[in-house]
Amino acid sequence: MTEHLNRLTPRQIVFELDQYIIGQNDAKRNVAIALRNRWRRMNSPEDIQKEIIPNNILMIGATGVGKTEIARRLAKIADAPFVKVEASKFTEVGYVGRDVESMVRDLVEQAVAMVRTQKKEDVKIKAEQAVEDIILDALIPPVHGAGIKVRSENALDDNTMPEDDGELNQRTRERFREKIRNGELDSRKIEIEVQQNQAPNVGMIGGAMDDVSMMNIQEMIGNMMPKRGKKRKVTVGEAKKLLLDEEASKLIDMDEVKLEAIQKAENLGIIFIDEIDKVASSRSGGGSGPDVSREGVQRDLLPIVEGSAVNTKHGVINTDHILFIAAGAFHVAKPSDLIPELQGRFPIRVELNSLTESDFYQILKTPKNALTKQYEAMMEAEGVELVFEDGALREMARIAFEVNSEVENIGARRLQTVMSLLLNDFMFDIPDVIGPDSHIAVTAEMVSEKLSHLIKNRDLSQYIL
Repeated sequence: MTEHLNRLTPRQIVFELDQYIIGQNDAKRNVAIALRNRWRRMNSPEDIQKEIIPNNILMIGATGVGKTEIARRLAKIADAPFVKVEASKFTEVGYVGRDVESMVRDLVEQAVAMVRTQKKEDVKIKAEQAVEDIILDALIPPVHGAGIKVRSENALDDNTMPEDDGELNQRTRERFREKIRNGELDSRKIEIEVQQNQAPNVGMIGGAMDDVSMMNIQEMIGNMMPKRGKKRKVTVGEAKKLLLDEEASKLIDMDEVKLEAIQKAENLGIIFIDEIDKVASSRSGGGSGPDVSREGVQRDLLPIVEGSAVNTKHGVINTDHILFIAAGAFHVAKPSDLIPELQGRFPIRVELNSLTESDFYQILKTPKNALTKQYEAMMEAEGVELVFEDGALREMARIAFEVNSEVENIGARRLQTVMSLLLNDFMFDIPDVIGPDSHIAVTAEMVSEKLSHLIKNRDLSQYIL
């Protein structure tokens, strides 16, 4: 579990984040240190490991400056389970709505999915061989006694079938195994049996039931129901895809998956709590109305962030070493409006900078997943070459920054609005009007012509997505 983290020094983590996120160096440095500290803790003497708690981070910054992207990319770099939740969606225990423990259960589900995928990849070769055997049985039924039991719908032409010799039958199967691997038989139709999930959806009438109890009842009833197969007539190519996941699942030990997933979630899990400012109660608000419930949510968050045991359908998970990153714009409320106990659980406080016109230009040009590169890839799929001149990028950055200044500032998300309005006509005309092998060059003049109305029109609400 720690081998991958061992290669990630703080400088390397920041370098990786720089490939996707422009600016915000202070935030990047702090999350890089927090991630490296996990490796340091797991490689510390055993008697002190449990005492080393993560330095949870509170990010303060307007929408669209990169808070969520930093946390999400950090999880990808660390190959860690990651869950993003919005604090405003939670309700205090006793109210109708989601309880805060659900975010920990979601994290465990993510961890189980990650470990299951990895385990399936480990047994992929064996699973592929099992799938080939099933397809071969459908194509060339095995020898029985003196003859061959032929399934008329699946069997190959008579001139390709062995007559009654088992050794010849085996050689034929191996020959056709190669054909299956090479894709030569992908278009041939066969009949296979696939497993169906018979677990019913269970609804409860009467008193409320918590999520864990409901999930356990669903799983228990699903396990009691007999597994039924359904025969389907598909091509060999489709059969490979349908059967591979099924056969891989048979080869992995789910108890081992669950145990490893809980350890992964406990030691590497990252929970990103967005809109934490929405549950902050203003000290001047009088403590009435919805503020009562907001403070209740904060108090429910306390034991989870501090460290507690949470029941999930896969087992009990301790939250002591999960990294929590909270974020909020804090336009109305202040970080100090959070209850003192919760403030203390987020000792690292980072303020993210508002994006400048220069930042917008870099966001359009530099990241691996830049919007310009996304549009170029989509156009390329249609056989159309799309090129952005440097002046066009600067003009788009200028317009986006100006619109953000005059209307509500939504950060880098404004670039999606600008890019969409700029290229929608082309996206609509391809491929009916603009055919393959076409070339589109986006110039500064084109950007000014198509987007000038965004600046001239003071009432810009109709253009905001």
